[in-house]
Amino acid sequence: MSKLQALWREYKGLLAFISLMMVFRSAVADWNYVPSSSMNPTLIAGDRVVVNKLAYSLRVPFTLVEIARWDSPRPGDVVTFDSPQDDVNLIKRVVAVEGDVIAMHNNQLTINGKLVERTLVDARRVIPSEAGDVMAEVWRESLGDTPIDVARLPAMNRFTEFGPVQVPPGHMLVLGDSRDNSNDSRFIGFIDTNRVTGRAVRVALSHDPANMYLPRADRWWLPLHAGNRS
Repeated sequence: MSKLQALWREYKGLLAFISLMMVFRSAVADWNYVPSSSMNPTLIAGDRVVVNKLAYSLRVPFTLVEIARWDSPRPGDVVTFDSPQDDVNLIKRVVAVEGDVIAMHNNQLTINGKLVERTLVDARRVIPSEAGDVMAEVWRESLGDTPIDVARLPAMNRFTEFGPVQVPPGHMLVLGDSRDNSNDSRFIGFIDTNRVTGRAVRVALSHDPANMYLPRADRWWLPLHAGNRS
């Protein structure tokens, strides 16, 4: 028996397990590391987010090829997708879907002619970011039935105007919850829904990059919308 055959006999169970886990993570469920603050205050740098890969469709593992589709992203969903610019997997919030007409003025959204209501939750909140703590205003908006918290960074306060634009068929418009610090549809354009790789469900846990990556005690199994947060 050759050395290669001996290694195969000894480790084939482990290799099969690793292969099945890779397929599961590609096609069924995974968790994504959040490296930036573009989704503050919902997600912060160091969060690990559970992603449901079967939320909208079943795909051939390791590809964007769909086998079957049963749903589509809706406003308020937090989704992962491959950027049309460079195929880097990003995580953003769906704000508008095909047919919607959307505009932003002074950081406030208008969707299909209706102003998205918002209330100020916190005029000065310190939020951790990959570059250190930042001071933010936190506003609560409603996208459909989903209450969400979004951040404005008064020190930056840019990219606050666009539209009105209409979302083309088969596409969606996504924004980061940190409206002044996000590489989203304002820069990369509308996102083809076929590029979506899953829907983020919860923050499973979080590690603090500024504190030797120790777990954050207050960020375990958190929902991604403001209504269910403690």
